[in-house]
Amino acid sequence: MADNLPAEFDVVVVGTGLPESIIAAACARSGQRVLHVDSRNYYGGNWASFSFSGLLSWIKENQEKSENSDECEDWKKLILENEEVISLNKKDKTIEHVEAFCFGDQDSAKDVEEAGALPKLPVFGASGAEGVAQDPNKECPPLDSAVARAESCEPEKAASVDTASTVEENDTEVNCENEGSPSVSSSESALDLGKAEAAPSEVSAQEPKKIMYSQIVREGRRFNIDLVSKLLYSRGLLIDLLIKSNVSRYAEFKNATRILAFREGKVEQVPCSRADVFNSRQLTMVEKRMLMKFLTFCLDYEQHPDEFQDYKNSTFAQFLRTRKLTPSLQHFILHSIAMVSETDCSTVEGLQATRKFLQCLGRYGNTPFLFPLYGQGEIPQCFCRMCAVFGGIYCLRHSVQCLVVDKESGRCKAIIDHFGQRISANYFIVEDSYLSESVCRNVCYRQISRAVLITDQSVLKTDSEQQVSILTVPPVDLGQPAVCVIELCSSTMTCMKDTYLVHLTCPSTKTAREDLEPVVQKLFHLNTEAEKETENEELEKPRVLWAVYFNMRDSSGIDRNSYSNLPSNVYVCSGPDSALGNDCAVKQAETIFQEMFPTEEFCPPPPNPEDIIYDEDELASEESGLSNSPETKPEPSSEESSSRGYPCSRDVHSPIRSTLFLQRLSQTPKH
Repeated sequence: MADNLPAEFDVVVVGTGLPESIIAAACARSGQRVLHVDSRNYYGGNWASFSFSGLLSWIKENQEKSENSDECEDWKKLILENEEVISLNKKDKTIEHVEAFCFGDQDSAKDVEEAGALPKLPVFGASGAEGVAQDPNKECPPLDSAVARAESCEPEKAASVDTASTVEENDTEVNCENEGSPSVSSSESALDLGKAEAAPSEVSAQEPKKIMYSQIVREGRRFNIDLVSKLLYSRGLLIDLLIKSNVSRYAEFKNATRILAFREGKVEQVPCSRADVFNSRQLTMVEKRMLMKFLTFCLDYEQHPDEFQDYKNSTFAQFLRTRKLTPSLQHFILHSIAMVSETDCSTVEGLQATRKFLQCLGRYGNTPFLFPLYGQGEIPQCFCRMCAVFGGIYCLRHSVQCLVVDKESGRCKAIIDHFGQRISANYFIVEDSYLSESVCRNVCYRQISRAVLITDQSVLKTDSEQQVSILTVPPVDLGQPAVCVIELCSSTMTCMKDTYLVHLTCPSTKTAREDLEPVVQKLFHLNTEAEKETENEELEKPRVLWAVYFNMRDSSGIDRNSYSNLPSNVYVCSGPDSALGNDCAVKQAETIFQEMFPTEEFCPPPPNPEDIIYDEDELASEESGLSNSPETKPEPSSEESSSRGYPCSRDVHSPIRSTLFLQRLSQTPKH
């Protein structure tokens, strides 16, 4: 059982979101003993990604919001007289107003099984995939298989991910996935049937294939649906950290291929680079010169303060009007290049955003952005893997009852887990969602409105179907937020062939559906029974096959003093923010790490195995350990290993030993 867990660590991390995972990896890399726990059965928290069936289970879980009332309270006996406790939440309360809709042709999916799903694990005892779609009282095995994948140090797709190191130092080019989407074996008959139906006439052959709900369920493992939608700036803090720490070897990326704009009711492509500007047919020659002159100014605007000093107190939109730019150029710069608010962004902030966009151009492609294959949820797992390599212990489905605080010093001494085990540490990292209402009573949270759509075609058709696009839809009314739309194709490994995955994000003013549905109706066709009469008018718009709306808590930017009675050695990590990039999470992780270990370097490169120096005693002990025959080597029982739920074994504790162990393990001949 969990009693085999060591009783003392240097750092305990509760939650597996991106900032927590970065901190855990940095601590393990610096030689600290790290325990990383999460009450969820998947990595990433609100940064996670799911298969389609896994997302259905997540939706069901967040719609029910049941509380566990029959918990054992024997752990309270472990609290001493000079100690007090800070209870932690057992249920995630950061997701609200979850609404899911199916707009596609809902043929019966009752008997449809998910292709490629792993066999059910006996510990879960879940029912078939069809139960998730139809019977709310049944569970879905694909979620179990996703859990099994998350609980191993080597995910099932590691073979394809680890074969290429995609972000290298010295600005080498990113290895992108081939433009063709992955081969589909188990659903070829269904897709061939769609082709056969489209064959009778040339007109029908040009129409998008009809995707049935049963096909989405069957190909559910082709989907990797992120809870939070972000892109990576090619010169952003996260890319720099991935390169510096060599965590980039665990992931693979694809360029965002298009920057789009929504103007006068139409979607059009925005010219970004110098080549795009001069090849654009939508701009006149005069507009091209005006745009290039302004962008050149933005790159070194600080050298020309006289040109913007008088507008420091003005908005960026007002400043653009003084630059003799046409309305179309103002729209492109404001919404598609700077990507800032028309009413809230100052001139300096707008110039900084424009310069950041321009500086990221050309490093890995024709746009400033990269997207990780298999979704944003891969990034926290990459740092989790690095932490495990350097000796970190991971426990999923492992909830923490409370923090134990010493009354005299006011410092946190330990945690008590759901097994009743007391685990001591020097520092504690806690995700904001685990803090109780009493601790957060003075905290004012913002909300993010999110929508995820599965559609049958792109918002802007081109010769190539494999496009990764970002689009900013301006607000209809002043004071309303703009909506960021990211459209992913099947070659990103986030959706099945002949479909697109569309993410919509904006700061919340109402529920997610109220905030985002007007934008969905502008860009897409909702194929409901009441709208079949207008079907001919909407043929050019992509059809929404399935959609989900939800509100997510934005806990970024909260001052530490807002939390009540928080011990000095307990640090709080926020969830995802509404920004497009990941700079907030990286800055937060580095700040917390430097407060804990001011003399240590933050995520330095791992040592080269050839440069490792070790003494003779260590070498002899390692060699004797590896020379043991498999027959005589003791192995843990299946009951013990399954009950502990460790995704990565902690065979060695120091970074040097861990690297040496992995190097020699790779040299051991396979039988």
